[in-house]
Amino acid sequence: MSQPVKQTDFPALKLVNRGKVRDIYDLGDALLMVTSDRISAFDVIMNEPIPDKGKVLTQISKFWFGQIEDIIPNHIISIDVADFPSICQPYTEVLAGRSMLVKKAKPLAVECIVRGYVSGSGWKDYKDTGSICGMKLPEGLKESDRLPEPIFTPSTKAELGTHDENISFDKMIEICGKDLAEQAREATIKIYCRARDIADQKGIIIADTKFEFGLYDGKLIIIDECMTPDSSRFWPKDQYKPGGPQPSFDKQFLRDYLETLDWGKTAPAPELPEEIVRKTGEKYKEALLKLTGISI
Repeated sequence: MSQPVKQTDFPALKLVNRGKVRDIYDLGDALLMVTSDRISAFDVIMNEPIPDKGKVLTQISKFWFGQIEDIIPNHIISIDVADFPSICQPYTEVLAGRSMLVKKAKPLAVECIVRGYVSGSGWKDYKDTGSICGMKLPEGLKESDRLPEPIFTPSTKAELGTHDENISFDKMIEICGKDLAEQAREATIKIYCRARDIADQKGIIIADTKFEFGLYDGKLIIIDECMTPDSSRFWPKDQYKPGGPQPSFDKQFLRDYLETLDWGKTAPAPELPEEIVRKTGEKYKEALLKLTGISI
């Protein structure tokens, strides 16, 4: 296990964004995206990093980008630090395994979420309304049931520290335009169906996930991360039992712990016990191993 990287500070590089997990540097004609070991829950960044988490997310994203290249191009130029500009080389030790040199795309102003199972906020919505994000679903579904077909439920992108809001597809058309909205919806469903089948063979159920898309040279590409335990619900197939919450390989484990606390889900974050940090890290690494055969 390497020293956790909670935050990067590279004096020679121009930091343009520090998100919940990623630090992004502008290299002129490309971006350097560095995945830290920070973890957020309920849109609040925890104080304790999860060692090697950034490396796990980078390797899983690389795996999935490779699996879906025929569906949609991605933003990766290279994830090998040796290929990065010389100005990055002094920081090789930190960058290795957790960074990507990527194309400068213009991100869409929405997140593209696809749900294959009734879970999380979707389950709450369904219990209250019989729908998820306004989409009517069959009666009598249990928590964690598989949906007859995957559904597309876009959301706004919230500023750091605030919550995303689900929006209708009509609202997405207003924001992005009809053509782009339809392209993104079609790509989202196609990618999910491909990944769901691949993961199923490896003993993982992908219950839902979210994608970010951007425009590069006027064409839609997939950017940011791809079907990681940060952006998806991963369930062990051999323990799947509809009718309640499922065991998971993702940060649901951390959310479940936080739900037991008397905490208002706003900053500052509560202190995480060492055991929760360790177990969260183990779940991420198990997902990587099952999907790719890579051990960190």
